[in-house]
Amino acid sequence: MNKRRLLAIFAHPDDETFGAGGTLALYARRGVEVSLVCATRGEVGEAPPDLKGFPDVGSMREAELRCAAQVLGLAGVYFLGYRDSGMPGSPDNTHPRALAAAPPEKVAREAARYIRQLRPQVVITFDPIGGYRHPDHIASHRAAVAGFKIAADPAEDPGGGAPYQPQKLYFHTFPHGFLRWAVRLLPLVGVDPHRFGKNRDIDIAALAEVDFPIHTRIDVRPVIGIKHTAAACHSSQGGGSGGGPGRWLETLLGASESFMRAYPEAPPPRIERDLFAGVDENR
Repeated sequence: MNKRRLLAIFAHPDDETFGAGGTLALYARRGVEVSLVCATRGEVGEAPPDLKGFPDVGSMREAELRCAAQVLGLAGVYFLGYRDSGMPGSPDNTHPRALAAAPPEKVAREAARYIRQLRPQVVITFDPIGGYRHPDHIASHRAAVAGFKIAADPAEDPGGGAPYQPQKLYFHTFPHGFLRWAVRLLPLVGVDPHRFGKNRDIDIAALAEVDFPIHTRIDVRPVIGIKHTAAACHSSQGGGSGGGPGRWLETLLGASESFMRAYPEAPPPRIERDLFAGVDENR
């Protein structure tokens, strides 16, 4: 299997596009076999009244994800079959099939099964706080980290094939410096930074207090148009709705995507520009 392979482990349809979508598209166009494990079908996401003709929200959002995956050039999309848990404190957190309520060891073993099956040299997932403390993002991060170890352990049998050790594990993250500015400026326009967003359930002030080291920056300008097209697939979540100056600003700020390298644990001597730097493609 002398081919470069990358596996992304995320929680919901649209996580693959609005986060590291540029990176996924870039590597797919470089001939890398890029796969996605999605833990839920985003059942708690926003939806138009007619569900775009689909029988339920999950079916609609799965179709949106498959549309985006085709645009990004993903080789495969795999679902773990859990249910979207919603934001912290939501009643959806306690749904019997909610990802946030699932035994962490069980989810980790399912992630490990796909790691053994797909044999990626590089795995990417959320940072430890899931970007903005979404319970499903955090659960997916923990499953990816634990599954990364289980997949390599010959004493474990999660399925998927023989033990396999990926060579790198990355957390998608972003510099939090601008959040600290936002905390100062938002009150000046009457916005509470502790209750941000359409549903007022994102605490920007708390997020600004946490930062992760950035070890890798990927220049995604060559595929920014592809990322925008993939985002438009997620129309129920507002994808592709921003135009004009908003799109220009997004393009300017989205010129690169940032990652923290979790494995190997020793940080690189300088900022990496390639997730596959130092990778043996024959493994």
